[in-house]
Amino acid sequence: MSSEIPMRVAVVGATGFQGGAVARLLAERHHRVRTLTRRPEADRPPLPGAFFLGGDLGRPDDVRRLFEGTTHAFVTMPLVYEAERVEAYARHIGEAAREAGTVRLVLNTNTRIPLGPTDVAAFETRRLAERVLRESGVPLVVIRPPVYLDNLFSPWNGPSLVDEGVLAYPLPESTRTAWLSHRGLALAALSALTREGLEGRTFDIGGERALTGGQLAAAFGRGLGRSVRYEELDPAVFERGLGRLLGPDTAAGVAGIYHYMASGADPLLMADDDGVSTEVLALEPAPVEEWVARQPWQVWASGADEADEADGTPHR
Repeated sequence: MSSEIPMRVAVVGATGFQGGAVARLLAERHHRVRTLTRRPEADRPPLPGAFFLGGDLGRPDDVRRLFEGTTHAFVTMPLVYEAERVEAYARHIGEAAREAGTVRLVLNTNTRIPLGPTDVAAFETRRLAERVLRESGVPLVVIRPPVYLDNLFSPWNGPSLVDEGVLAYPLPESTRTAWLSHRGLALAALSALTREGLEGRTFDIGGERALTGGQLAAAFGRGLGRSVRYEELDPAVFERGLGRLLGPDTAAGVAGIYHYMASGADPLLMADDDGVSTEVLALEPAPVEEWVARQPWQVWASGADEADEADGTPHR
């Protein structure tokens, strides 16, 4: 179908960064968006054009209400890494989608997934969700992203990047990674929802090309107009910092990906797919330096808080 034909889309995860980017793009393109959330109204992110339903993925009736009257679905699982819970969520989604007659469901696995089994919960729970949704009989397209550029526009990266020209991240410098923005994910999701003949396929989506840490730093340098160097961050240090923000269980789940990459077990897991997804999904990923140049990095500069307080500007 054409991306211009209006869809009614159930977006699972629209209150998060990844699902939120997809929901915003769908609304911009005049598609109707419904999402499920446990957040109170005052704590919901601004998503113009989206309709919020109070509910929980753990309750089948709530998920059925989400899918009522929808034609398509986009799913990003929450940052939960307990196999039993993830399986239940996926089963509820599959059943609700099947009952609603969903034309196509696109699953974002949050991450690439190794070919063979691992002991990493972040991989195996997403592999499990994918299997459950395939077995549900709903027409399914799976997109597997690498690592998000948006992770780098953050309080733990921004200050050292702006003040010192240091780009620190818990991937080995030699790891070739097809860095992707949340907007890039959204564009891939829209194509996966609308292009003909994609049912049953899986795409390792990503950016224009895979970059090593040094190449990523060079792209940041071009975008910022200054010298930038890449610094490998110990995944254990990353996990401890993330734990203060998200809690130890979620942090361990997320950091499991970086511990795995640091082991060298699958150094090309986050690399590009030789242009297959870009061609089939008709995508035109922007160069990293273009994304960098568009970000308001000055908010992370030393003294930004004091300047914001002086002129009344809220700090992002």
